[in-house]
Amino acid sequence: MKHTVAIMGLGVRGKTHLKGILENPDRYEVVGLCDIRQDVMKTAAETFSLTVPLFTDVEQMLTETKPEVFVFVTYPNLRLSMIELAIKHGIKAVSFEKPMAEDMPEAKKMTDLCVQHHIKAVVCHQQKYLSQMQELKKKVDRGDLGEVKKIFAETQPWLAQLGTHYMDYIIWANGGCRAKSVVGHVHGPATLKDNHPSPDFLMGEILFENGTRGYIECGYFSERHNPEMYADSDNRLTVWGTNGYAYAETDGFWGECSKATKGEFITGKNPGWYHHQEKQIQTPYYTEYADWLDDDSKPHSCNIETAFHGYEILEAICLSALNNTRVDLPLTDFSYEPVLERMAKELPECGTVLRALYTGEEPREERD
Repeated sequence: MKHTVAIMGLGVRGKTHLKGILENPDRYEVVGLCDIRQDVMKTAAETFSLTVPLFTDVEQMLTETKPEVFVFVTYPNLRLSMIELAIKHGIKAVSFEKPMAEDMPEAKKMTDLCVQHHIKAVVCHQQKYLSQMQELKKKVDRGDLGEVKKIFAETQPWLAQLGTHYMDYIIWANGGCRAKSVVGHVHGPATLKDNHPSPDFLMGEILFENGTRGYIECGYFSERHNPEMYADSDNRLTVWGTNGYAYAETDGFWGECSKATKGEFITGKNPGWYHHQEKQIQTPYYTEYADWLDDDSKPHSCNIETAFHGYEILEAICLSALNNTRVDLPLTDFSYEPVLERMAKELPECGTVLRALYTGEEPREERD
């Protein structure tokens, strides 16, 4: 059956969500759009030839349209209130962007509310649908790399920009296994002033319950694989196993050296991120969501409980860095001072500056 959907927020990402939903025409029916910017909302409706009610008040939209699925594309400070609104209106499913919250207690409350009220919630860590990421996962699942020993994620963008994405992909590549403990390091206060506040650099090591080690680096000090003008998509996920290793990057690059390649190191390039895959991957994201809505036994790979565990791991890495100790999971006591507030007070200046990343709104030469 078709699932009715109402969408709040029709900016760049909001329109991408809308596109992904509309490209699953047998699974969804859009029943309402909402944005405080009427011109932006009308343009989105015209672009996709939608003749649905338009609202500037989200509660009015939910009251009048009574959707099954509520998609809200907002800044993190509004997400908890949107989930509370979804509960009030009997919404069955919500979809929203990352980072999922502004702090750990808020993330925990959001997750608990969705679980308690049986809301199927997904957090948009959508890059796992990139063709090169899907191929990497197939190699892992087929056993091409042997037994997985280490998974390494590195991103030039900072923690709240791409770190939450690639932490999610470490968990995904490791079959969803939970983490036991972490150690971490953070430095640099410049990026705390960004609209996605983060330390300038974060580095962490994670021990998972199955013995696999995860490593993550986020920010300017991580290894660069691309020119600075492509820093926004300079992200790599590498999986090491007993039979070799393979990696995949946001902008389409990949490589492998394993028993499956007879020990030869091979590389390749899939379509690029912006203008080629960035919008397209939202379609399978929403296909998988519809599958979960139809069948409880098929949870979405971006479900809120997995996203929360990734958030928890990153929070623990920050606590490890600030307290100079190993941190064991799960985190249960949230009475500590918020990590971003502590970083603002405690991280010394080190000559770093707030960086600007390409947004995709202006044309740029693709490396295809």
